[in-house]
Amino acid sequence: MIRPITLAVLLLLSAPASAGNWPQWRGPTGMGVSDETGMPTEWTKEKNVTWKIALPGPGNSTPAIWGDKIFITQAENKGALRSVICFNRADGAQLWKQSVAFTGKEPTHDGNPYCSASPITDGQCVVAWHGSAGLVAYDVAGKELWKRDIGKFDQIWGNAGSPVFHGENVILSAGPGVRHILVCVKKTTGETVWSHEQTAAQSSKVEEFKGSWATPVIHKIGGKEQLLLNLPRKMCGFDPSNGELIWWCDGLGDLQYTSPLVGAGVIVAMSGYGGPAIGMKEPSATDKGDLTATHRLWRHEKNSQRVGSGVIVGDHVFIMNENGVVYCLSAKSGEQVWGRGERAGTGQTWSSMVHADGKLWVCNMKGETVVLKADTKFEQISVNPIGEMIRASTAFSDGQVFIRGYNHLYCIGERKKQQAKAN
Repeated sequence: MIRPITLAVLLLLSAPASAGNWPQWRGPTGMGVSDETGMPTEWTKEKNVTWKIALPGPGNSTPAIWGDKIFITQAENKGALRSVICFNRADGAQLWKQSVAFTGKEPTHDGNPYCSASPITDGQCVVAWHGSAGLVAYDVAGKELWKRDIGKFDQIWGNAGSPVFHGENVILSAGPGVRHILVCVKKTTGETVWSHEQTAAQSSKVEEFKGSWATPVIHKIGGKEQLLLNLPRKMCGFDPSNGELIWWCDGLGDLQYTSPLVGAGVIVAMSGYGGPAIGMKEPSATDKGDLTATHRLWRHEKNSQRVGSGVIVGDHVFIMNENGVVYCLSAKSGEQVWGRGERAGTGQTWSSMVHADGKLWVCNMKGETVVLKADTKFEQISVNPIGEMIRASTAFSDGQVFIRGYNHLYCIGERKKQQAKAN
């Protein structure tokens, strides 16, 4: 069982600067860890639903939340219209919608609608990547701040990587396909700060099964921030100030869907499409170059299909594979603690896992949100159906759970700040 003191330290280290906000995909740290407590664990499409609002089309992106506003990305007309939509947190009413028209051709997978990249916000601006339709930014009232054409991106399964903030800048891993770039722009103007082609991540043709859909993670190593990113064959650490590669660790496969996980002094990276998973010792601030021989702790040659990212809690890694089977691994050794048939819920999943309040939360394509105990023994707490496809991941804010389905956006539970005011 995870010790309370370990959990408390973990949550303290990962707490957001402004409690209650969910500013990006996978939350304040980008690693699926929330400091929320007392979250609702049971609901249906009617029970415990504060509101639900119909959406104009399907989507895989996750909401970003800041204060009283909720932001999603949305594609319509087969990707010809790509939007950021802002909703009122109190009742789900649409506050504004800003759209970009796209007349070109861009391939994608039937299960990966356009605008799968999640938006990010810092309470002042909202930034979203619309694939070949460009990178856009608006203020929180919906006024366009800037728009950037960063080129065309072609891969048969489309794209999905979300931008991240770094200080006054925005960094995006833009790919996969025959072109893949790591680019940094100014948050206020969209002006390029630096840009580097990731030639090793590029495929030789649009149809090649190779590439990274991963969203990078900003993490401090030795007191200095680094940008961690899973690329084909390698787990990489970059300098976010200039985009230069600092170090790498070999052992991954050609297809990367998940974000890096950091915890217990270990970085864990998992390939998709049944490919390898690796755990490496967290580097020091002075470690550079190829760290495979010195830092790689373990490698699993072949795994089940993994699309969504897992989470590290204490000394353990938790992950739900596409087939709905959940695994618990030792972060340091890679040893399987449990996961020899423990199925959670009834559907397959592409969603990423979130840890909150000592529990694990993950959605599946049957429209269920599964709640599990974050423990070294498998325990399913609840299975919560809403009756529609879910490929997005849960977002948590001020005591509420937000779920983006293919037909509706849901707000589950009561807001803590409202309760405090009422009392």
